[in-house]
Amino acid sequence: MSQDALTLLNSQSTPPEAKDSAIEMLAIEGVAYGRLGLHSEADRSLSRGEQLCTPAIDPICGSLIRSRGVLALERGQLADARNFFESSLTFARTHNDKFLEATALLNLGVSSLREEHFDEAVDWAEMAFQSSSAIDAGSIATKAQENLGWAYYNLGDQQRSLDLSEQAEKRAVELSNVIDQLSCLNNIGYVYAELRDFARARQSYTDSLDLARRIHFQQHIYNALRALALVSVESGDLNEARNYSDQAIAVAQSDKNRLNELYPLLVKGLVATRSNDGAEAERIFHEVDQDKNANASLKWRAEHALARLYEDEGRLDATDREYRAALATFEAARSSLQRNDSKLPFSNNASRIYDDYVHFLVAHGKTDDALRWADNSRARTLAEGLGLLTKVASSGPPPLNLRQITRRAQGTVLFYWLGEKQSYLWAITPQKALLFPLPPGSEIDAAVQRYGRALGGPQDVLASGDRDGVWLYRTLIAPAQALLGARRTAPKGAWDSEGSSVSLKRYPDTKLAAKVLIIPDGSLNNLNFETLLVSDPTVSETKPHYWIEDVTIANANSLRVLSGAHAAARDGASPVSTGDLRNSISKDRRGRRLLLVGNSIAPNNKYPELPKAAAQMESVARHFAELDERIFAREQATPVAYLDSGPEQFSYIHFVAHGTASRLSPLDSAIVLSKSGASKGDASSDSFKLYARDIIRHPLRADLVTISACYGAGERAYSGEGLVGLSWAFLRAGAHNVVAALWEASDASTEQLMDKFYDEINKGARPDAALRAAKLSLLRGSGFRNPFYWAPFQLYAGS
Repeated sequence: MSQDALTLLNSQSTPPEAKDSAIEMLAIEGVAYGRLGLHSEADRSLSRGEQLCTPAIDPICGSLIRSRGVLALERGQLADARNFFESSLTFARTHNDKFLEATALLNLGVSSLREEHFDEAVDWAEMAFQSSSAIDAGSIATKAQENLGWAYYNLGDQQRSLDLSEQAEKRAVELSNVIDQLSCLNNIGYVYAELRDFARARQSYTDSLDLARRIHFQQHIYNALRALALVSVESGDLNEARNYSDQAIAVAQSDKNRLNELYPLLVKGLVATRSNDGAEAERIFHEVDQDKNANASLKWRAEHALARLYEDEGRLDATDREYRAALATFEAARSSLQRNDSKLPFSNNASRIYDDYVHFLVAHGKTDDALRWADNSRARTLAEGLGLLTKVASSGPPPLNLRQITRRAQGTVLFYWLGEKQSYLWAITPQKALLFPLPPGSEIDAAVQRYGRALGGPQDVLASGDRDGVWLYRTLIAPAQALLGARRTAPKGAWDSEGSSVSLKRYPDTKLAAKVLIIPDGSLNNLNFETLLVSDPTVSETKPHYWIEDVTIANANSLRVLSGAHAAARDGASPVSTGDLRNSISKDRRGRRLLLVGNSIAPNNKYPELPKAAAQMESVARHFAELDERIFAREQATPVAYLDSGPEQFSYIHFVAHGTASRLSPLDSAIVLSKSGASKGDASSDSFKLYARDIIRHPLRADLVTISACYGAGERAYSGEGLVGLSWAFLRAGAHNVVAALWEASDASTEQLMDKFYDEINKGARPDAALRAAKLSLLRGSGFRNPFYWAPFQLYAGS
């Protein structure tokens, strides 16, 4: 309420006698003038305050430094703003001014947001929230929370952004803080627009514009106009989009803020595109892309828009060039991020560019190039952590070595791409990669969600012939079925359809399960393909059954990660091929060393002790020689015990415990163990949690990690990265194979499944075949035939 503030400050006929009061009033006056766009008056007020701070420095002088930073932000002078805020932080700590410190941390976060250093902004905002909460500075805490929401929006984490923004908006209303309410409404609108809910987005922006005009707050008037322009063009209302853009540009020009001009200018380019004015659209997009004030997100959006424009005009070479330019700009921005928490959701920002480019390549018959670029978008954070991510050359990602990939996979690879307009399946064999078109991603998503609910319900999906289970098989698998045929002759060292070892002499014509490696996308990360229903009414002898009866399945994150072992071998390392435990054990001094952790003491009522944990621990342990075992149970089963055990020296690691999966912060997913000694009496301590973020800091070389815990696979799937949780963390640490659960597993069925699993491992079976045999033993037994019991666990192949 800047005008109200000025009216109140000017209501006194004479200035206050106390110097500190005069300084503080001038600091407030300077910011008020600045927010009204009266920059000369703002400079004059702050200069008068600075004269009062010379030569003796009063503690209140720090507020003038802060105000200078705020004015620099209003003018788009980001480097100057950061310098002022860093100075105010130093001043605050020197003078022990906790409130000034909280505002300095907050404003440094704002500077980072404006500079698009979003992971850095998260750090500043979190420190500001903690600092302000400690002194009960409610408005500062609210601002920090809304800034966190905006940072996470730009990092592509829409759900966390929406949650934080709604919390902050609620607090702002309670505090009658209109400015913070404005920011939150804009944040919420942007999230809804990203989720394609344009009606709710428009309502948030309209409410924000009304509030901003009521208090004459130029920056928020601009923010709302810019947002309304974008949502109008997205929903097809070109006249409104043009009108809002012109108004936003006028506000930005009055503030002499070129960066703020570029956002609505980009919208005008989109309006020109949709109005079939290609020349004007091209001119605008080039202007935005080449402007020295443009940030990375503006550049990649302009380049993406150019690619779409050229594609519509049939300029194929130019289209290809601009898609690659947009992706190069995006990946350069991603590479500047330092934290895994930031990199994981950031990939969501490029999902539409990749989707459009893949669709363009497929439409023009370049299916191999489309596969290369599709895989280039996958598991980048995982591959980077494993040392497998290389800079993409101007010619694009390197060609795929299909023979190497399928040898690594030991079967056919099914690579999925869920697109907005069209989805695709690549079936990859040693000789070729065949492309099959699939329905749009939204149709597949809906069927996966319905089938997931059916699997968790009381009805027998096989007996009822669940329509979604059948449809998903016919849609996702049947097109490539001819490439998945089971072998009729058992090769040396093979396993039969039960997953057990086959003797060539005794069973010369044994039917073997086809080996399939799935690289899922989007909602398919949450689907266990083994549960899909095979039902072919055209073949009378085909009895409806689960797909697990026909195939041995493993999951992987990307083709690049799959081929990682071969790349490492060329570099002189000694990788272990996925699943080839017999060979790796004979070559590795780790032999069959087991690290077994679990049957912990309940840390609180939320995580009661597992009734069958002790029995499962004993069952797993009996499959290994006593001298090769390291067991941590009961009070010894702590996170510290695991981290200090030297986990890299074990070839097998097995956990029997509760697990937690965090949707908002997947790296806060954890294995629940016993409390550490010093914190046993502290009810608030979380020392009993082995966090995913701690797991990735301790490198592994394990052939197999088994997480016999609920939701070990995670609940949150990021664009390109797949499910991120405990299984991802162990793969990121270097495990070659991880067995983890998609949902909460039954304690009793899990004990039986794990016993059979290690029985098969002891017979020499690969982990994928051993897991399948264990599942079939439940499916064909009594009591645990429902997929709820045998299907939660999946095998994830690493590098």
